[in-house]
Amino acid sequence: MSKGKAWKYGDDVNTDVIFPGKYTYSVLDPEEMAKHALEDLDPEFAQKVEPGDVIVAGRNFGCGSSREQAATCLKYAGVRAVVAKSFARIFFRNAINQGLPVIQCSEAVDNIEDGEDIFVDFSKGRIETAKGHFDFVPLPQSILLILEAGGLIPYIKKKIEKEKTHGANNA
Repeated sequence: MSKGKAWKYGDDVNTDVIFPGKYTYSVLDPEEMAKHALEDLDPEFAQKVEPGDVIVAGRNFGCGSSREQAATCLKYAGVRAVVAKSFARIFFRNAINQGLPVIQCSEAVDNIEDGEDIFVDFSKGRIETAKGHFDFVPLPQSILLILEAGGLIPYIKKKIEKEKTHGANNA
């Protein structure tokens, strides 16, 4: 679940404005990446975003190059989820791998205003605002487990450790 403020953007927000390409090979630390999140689109975003805030955007969010830093910088900036009309597939996968929930819900995007308080319940598939609620297909259990672990790599590490422990107990 997440409760925060909505940051609303339009269609075709590409990975180069989410995390500027000029930093691709020079900024490697996720905390430092967060300082550059959306700086070419919204220069004040990185300084004003609060943990739990949600990005709300139009169609094709995350289009462009397959830069995984785009998802990483948003997560480390405190963004709790991205709600959009649609996502570029590579961004969608990178976001899940980084532990950043991505939700497709056109009705919510059409009705949420920039700066509005927003509450997202990932397991129930519901977005709530002062204007009402908007339902989306709940995230599958497999994705919820990856998100709960903090991303794909922590999920796999946790699973390997569990199997080692389980296997050792059965030996």
